[in-house]
Amino acid sequence: MARGALRSGEAGQGLAEYALILTLITIVAISAILFFGGGIDTILSTIGKSH
Repeated sequence: MARGALRSGEAGQGLAEYALILTLITIVAISAILFFGGGIDTILSTIGKSH
């Protein structure tokens, strides 16, 4: 019985780790968009106007 409890605890720990990684990736992505947003907008506008 203890073996089954260990397995479910490990699965919960793995899920929590994936959630933390996903949260970190989301924060980095949002920060990058906010930081580089103006530059990306300018580049995309230039590309759009050239065609």
